[in-house]
Amino acid sequence: MSASERTILALPKGRILDEAMPLVRAAGIEPEPDFDDPKSRKLRFSTNLPHLEIIRVRSFDVATFVAFGAAHIGICGNDVLMEFDYPDIYAPLDLDIGHCHLAVAAPVDTLAEDHPSRWSHIRVATKYPSLTQKHFAARGVQAECVKLNGAMELAPNLGLCRRIVDLVSTGSTLKANGLVEVERVCDVTSRLIFHRPSFKTRSAEMQGWLTRFKEATDARAS
Repeated sequence: MSASERTILALPKGRILDEAMPLVRAAGIEPEPDFDDPKSRKLRFSTNLPHLEIIRVRSFDVATFVAFGAAHIGICGNDVLMEFDYPDIYAPLDLDIGHCHLAVAAPVDTLAEDHPSRWSHIRVATKYPSLTQKHFAARGVQAECVKLNGAMELAPNLGLCRRIVDLVSTGSTLKANGLVEVERVCDVTSRLIFHRPSFKTRSAEMQGWLTRFKEATDARAS
């Protein structure tokens, strides 16, 4: 089988992968042993299905690989989908994993003098500039976004800005860095996504994968 005929499934590195793999396996996909080897440096893996391969990339990059057709299927948080809003991504299934939310946070000791109702122009550190600007624009607040890819919680403490927008799960990271949640931007879960043109041109196969993952998700919930 030529490389162009293979189906590529893009999976995110990190915490979501642990939650996603039971669904992937329940859908009938078993990756090669290297996939579970923490010492392996591979990014592309064969599976028990000759026509299907897995790539493991950063969560933000899952959406990009699928949007441009380098991967046909992926698992991706709706935070990423909303941030990029790629027209060629079709996201028909909420997998009910990766639960967290996107929130505005600020140092605890600034809240008394910096109430959100008084904001008109603010500077925010985030890796979600598009989502952040839309959220504040809806309230009539102009947001100047400082793009960071990690360690967001350092920004207020080092004077880069007074507020951040970041993913919150338990809130323990915010608390450890002297921050408190101020506003909730949106709830986040992970979705099964498809390259929209491939879903049309390879409809039987793609619809088959959608059915398998839906059955795996329903079984997990029951």
